[in-house]
Amino acid sequence: MSMIRDLRAAVRPSRKSSATPHNGYDATRDPSASSAVVDCAVYRDGRRLTEAASLTPHEAMLRVREEGGFAWIGLHEPTEGEFAGIAREFGLHPLAVEDAVHAHQRPKLERYDDTLFTVFKTIHYVEHAELTATSEVVETGEVMCFTGPDFVITVRHGGKGSLRALRHRLQDDPELLAKGPSAVLHAIADHVVDGYIAVAASVQDDIDEVEIDVFSTPAKGGRRGSDAGRIYQLKREVLQFKRAVSPLLRPMQLLSERPMRLIDPDIQKYFRDVADHLARVHEEVIGFDELLNSILQANLAQATVTQNEDMRKITSWAAIIAVPTMICGVYGMNFDMPELRWTYGYPMVLGLIATVCFSIHRILKRNGWL
Repeated sequence: MSMIRDLRAAVRPSRKSSATPHNGYDATRDPSASSAVVDCAVYRDGRRLTEAASLTPHEAMLRVREEGGFAWIGLHEPTEGEFAGIAREFGLHPLAVEDAVHAHQRPKLERYDDTLFTVFKTIHYVEHAELTATSEVVETGEVMCFTGPDFVITVRHGGKGSLRALRHRLQDDPELLAKGPSAVLHAIADHVVDGYIAVAASVQDDIDEVEIDVFSTPAKGGRRGSDAGRIYQLKREVLQFKRAVSPLLRPMQLLSERPMRLIDPDIQKYFRDVADHLARVHEEVIGFDELLNSILQANLAQATVTQNEDMRKITSWAAIIAVPTMICGVYGMNFDMPELRWTYGYPMVLGLIATVCFSIHRILKRNGWL
């Protein structure tokens, strides 16, 4: 029995050492086995290694550090447990890891030792047949990018904004992809900003539609001022758009102007173009916000004018009705009046009422009250 216990004790350490390497990576809990990893590839000289198509993040890292190139790992909404192994493998900072897992971050650029951590807000236009007070105009998501000397890790949150098409487009341009991880970071930034441009054009169409409705003549039975709900909803969506665009201006400026060891100088020139497009979109979004403020004020002013017109009409008809009310009230008194014994008394009184009421109506009509 003591011999069996000694054999068991000898076997246990060997099992532990085979499952957990010295760098802390646990192969038995490889996050690549989960649905969080959507793609993992190794690139060398701008080309994807086809024989490395089924590598895990751990294997990709070993392949890169032994043979060169860089690894690009894409994840979608990983949990803490799914991302923990990759974070240890690539030495990611805990603060950046926490932001990447929990999401809902402002667009930003941070540097942790030899890793750049970039957060992008993705914006997607929601198609709708008719803009209403409850219509969702834009849908937001997030893309976090860890950029190191020999790796790129992208973490995506949200149902849209897949980077699969972007990856394929980059793979069709080996000369650009050969620039390394910074080329991938630029491609992601350019892809996100191009999405902003497309959404801005669609939002402009919605604003034009609302503007036409506000300043056009209302249909029969329609009411001015009834577009306030749609304008306010559109303003909320534009504010959400603004929160994605404005904070990204500073990171793009840094990437395009400040020399960085992790950014290839040739790629830095391309970031200037992205920064220029982003600045243009930012100006458009600011313009949207100001224009919607003006449209909302005009809509409320029209509603006030409509209410004043209604009050004038009510006052005018009250003045007209006051004439027969006064005359009939006098004849309703309980004493003998000379006109009651006259044959044409009643026709004369009725004619007087009609004449006075008609005269008041003409005067009010001429003055624009009716």
